Amino acid sequence: MVTFVTVSVSRPTATIASVRVAAIILLSLAAVCADADTIHLKNGRTIYADRVRETATHLEYDRGDDNYAIPRALVDHVTEGGAPPITSSSTAAAVSELPTFTPSVEGGINAAAASSVIKGDTVDVEALDALERSGNAQMASAALFVAGANAEKLGQTEQARTYLGRALRFSPENSTILTHYAAVLVRLGNYGEALPAAEHATRVAPNSADAFTVLGFAQFASDRSQDAVRSWKRSLQIRPDPMVQQYLAKAERELKAEANFSERDTGHFTLRYEGEQTSDALRRQLTETLESDYDDLVRELDVSPHDSIPVVLYTSQAFFDVTQAPGWSAAVNDGKLRIPVSGMTSVSPELSRVLKHELAHSFINQVSHRRAPQWLHEGVAQMIEPRDSAPFGRRLGQLMSAQQALPFNMLEGSFMNFNSQEARLAYDESLAAAEYIRDTYGMSDVRRILERIGSGSSAEAALRATIHSSYGDFEAEIAKYLNSKYGE
Repeated sequence: MVTFVTVSVSRPTATIASVRVAAIILLSLAAVCADADTIHLKNGRTIYADRVRETATHLEYDRGDDNYAIPRALVDHVTEGGAPPITSSSTAAAVSELPTFTPSVEGGINAAAASSVIKGDTVDVEALDALERSGNAQMASAALFVAGANAEKLGQTEQARTYLGRALRFSPENSTILTHYAAVLVRLGNYGEALPAAEHATRVAPNSADAFTVLGFAQFASDRSQDAVRSWKRSLQIRPDPMVQQYLAKAERELKAEANFSERDTGHFTLRYEGEQTSDALRRQLTETLESDYDDLVRELDVSPHDSIPVVLYTSQAFFDVTQAPGWSAAVNDGKLRIPVSGMTSVSPELSRVLKHELAHSFINQVSHRRAPQWLHEGVAQMIEPRDSAPFGRRLGQLMSAQQALPFNMLEGSFMNFNSQEARLAYDESLAAAEYIRDTYGMSDVRRILERIGSGSSAEAALRATIHSSYGDFEAEIAKYLNSKYGE
């Protein structure tokens, strides 16, 4: 999963009111990022924190309302000041999602709406309802937009969709609202609904880079890569953007690698393959396995993805060329299941586990609105394969008891930059964590944690609300669980 935040006023002709709204949003973000300290780890990674405190054995730090601790042995040094980059990435080895993209505020939004309906981080529902009843369509749409943008900022994606959808009833031709609405729908996986909203935004504002960027994401996620290339090229003509350039390059690599591929639609899946590399028998087994896995996941997680899921079969070289995945990666789910099948003539037990693992990520995304931390993604996906912690449980229990494992706050983002040894440990810890929650509290609490995260809670806040554990408590409890199960 990748998260990008872009907030700017890009039109020279933006109104004073729109600049004020943009300033309000920028200041709210600056309040989160200002005066951050930077923790530099020995493995080259960095952690940005609001406050850092040292103890004899750990560095404790705060990010927002959440508190974390990391063993001092993992830390190289801490620098004061600085702030995380506005563009941040947590691309996962197994599921590098489309970014959650916040378009700029470009105009047509009345600044007075912000002060009238937002109190702190809370929407004044009574004031909002009053504006909707007032008969002033401009003020009502502005207030609903501000409420939706606030919900986006807090990660409350469903609520953001509701507010922005209501705003469009008052201002159906407002490109800013249309673009934000389409971006939220992409985030929710509702690509079929996102496309017409994004297309409408580009017609209303043909010189909006944001509108074409969001349209490209909706097209790429809908398996319309050629259209996405055109949209992203148009966006870059209007305004250069490294993030858009990165996704354009990926789409172009994909199109080049798949130029001669055939396609077959199975209902839940769209299978794309090179005929000479796969036999009819292998493709039939693959689709049968995926359909069976799909039914299992619907029962286990009580949800199903909104749209057909693309499945692309590659030679090994083409797989790594397109995905740029590390050498230890067996497959990738970046909204499309990308599977290397060189030399395979049938679905082996290992390939069957890989398919179910990658498909599980699509379901986890649906429950969590693409906000689940990587450790929870990988833990649940491995548990569903199914795998268990027996091969490594005793060793991992000892490492965690000695506080020599990777802290879970380090496992919220990408595993992509880990070497093979670090990645193996990260996957093992993730599986042990998911097993501990399931075995101690039940699979229903695994789902509740995912739902809370999807509603805007941080991972640690979701743990506290569901199983009453901070990350520190959680790690100690997993160590105790492993040592009890496998012996010290």
